[in-house]
Amino acid sequence: MPRYKHYDYSQQKLLPVSFEKQILPGSFEYTLNELIDHEVDLKVFEDRYHNDETGAPAYDPAILLKVILYAYSRGITQSREIARLCQENIVFMALSADTTPHFTTIANFISTLEHEIVSIYRDVLLICDEAGLIGREMFAIDGVKLPSNASKEWSGTRADFQKKVKKMERAISYLVKRHRAADEADDSETLKAARAKQIKTLKASVAKVKEFLKDRPEKLGASGKPIQSNITDNESAKIKSGKGVIQGYAGMAVVDARHQVIVGAQAFGAGQEHGLFIPMLEHTRESFEALGDYDVLKGAGLLADSGMHSEKNLEYLFENGIDGFVADTRFRKRDPRFATAARHRPTRPDAPWAKPKARGLFSPKDFQLDPEQRFCICPAGKRLYRNGANVRGVATTELSSAAQNATVSVARCAAAACANPTRAKCDRSCFSSSPRLTLPACAARSTPMLAVTNTPGAWASSSRCLPTSIRRIGSAVSACAGAPR
Repeated sequence: MPRYKHYDYSQQKLLPVSFEKQILPGSFEYTLNELIDHEVDLKVFEDRYHNDETGAPAYDPAILLKVILYAYSRGITQSREIARLCQENIVFMALSADTTPHFTTIANFISTLEHEIVSIYRDVLLICDEAGLIGREMFAIDGVKLPSNASKEWSGTRADFQKKVKKMERAISYLVKRHRAADEADDSETLKAARAKQIKTLKASVAKVKEFLKDRPEKLGASGKPIQSNITDNESAKIKSGKGVIQGYAGMAVVDARHQVIVGAQAFGAGQEHGLFIPMLEHTRESFEALGDYDVLKGAGLLADSGMHSEKNLEYLFENGIDGFVADTRFRKRDPRFATAARHRPTRPDAPWAKPKARGLFSPKDFQLDPEQRFCICPAGKRLYRNGANVRGVATTELSSAAQNATVSVARCAAAACANPTRAKCDRSCFSSSPRLTLPACAARSTPMLAVTNTPGAWASSSRCLPTSIRRIGSAVSACAGAPR
């Protein structure tokens, strides 16, 4: 029988741990610990505590700052996770001196830092400046879209919310009627309970919206027009991002070029970055004024992408003597080096640019017209002939007198067995058992319309009566889209 080394799970072992020695010199946590203990002024936190004589002792703000900033440096932002690490991770245990703050304490401390954090940030900026980490020669500004803890379904103007209230009240009335009818019909208790719960939820939502409308004025944009508010987080905004429309903030940052030190950072509830360009530069200027530098941006270089490009922003740079390098929105179109940029993109399968482009429809200019014989030749070389009741054409300013009197009708394609490669771009209705393409009705009038130009060999639709068959609909497109019908 084989023999194994002896082990016993009930065996105890004492492990002496020195928290001070766990913070190794040269590491980030050592620098963070030294800065907060000896450089950052923490007197700004004293006004929030009133337990000099009575009350329980509070956690030292230095301890909370250390564990929070160290967690952020590791990409950890959840209060519960930070609290868990203070019990399990030796570095967090060393920074917190094994005081194990509760996650509610951490969350409350973070959510109430809006005033003290400005003073702490400026202290850190001054330390970086004294260490020669800020060059003041070149700055860069950019932003990122950040989601908020609010639903975009609760966004809208006051008029939108008033409509929502009326809609929910109508729903409540309907459910109450159904509930009474169910009582008379003696429906099952499960259905009654579900309907009662739904009524209660709708009433709570109506009360929530009415309470918001009572206390909040209309939110206005830069142009003075009403913009959407959010009941849950009114400082956030609807923002277009790479993952669709989100309810959140635009996080902006200004970075010094020498050692990539962030010299300005703020979050704005706005969807467009170009409107945040000037406020961010003014914020950066104010931060340096607190350090004794009253015009840090004058004569300095500033890099910005095309999202910051606007006439107002360029005028600001010129008037303040800032050497700006701001890309405009069409610089890639002009630069021949971007002509082959698409082939250098990553080919990740789920990336938006990796999806094949949908083939577009044939446009009217792809068809050749014989105005005398009243037929068209499609790109496959097949003849499209008239069939059905005539419809008088609608003239544009460019129509000749002959074209103004032209009549068109439903077009039929005789190429049911077309083998031309362009057949993939033809509408499937052209090859059905009854191959005909009906004339779509104009959105502006009740009768079908078609406008033609006097350009030889071309049919064109006016902007007010664009045929629906010319819309881009993937691979199902029409070779008869511009033909006389």
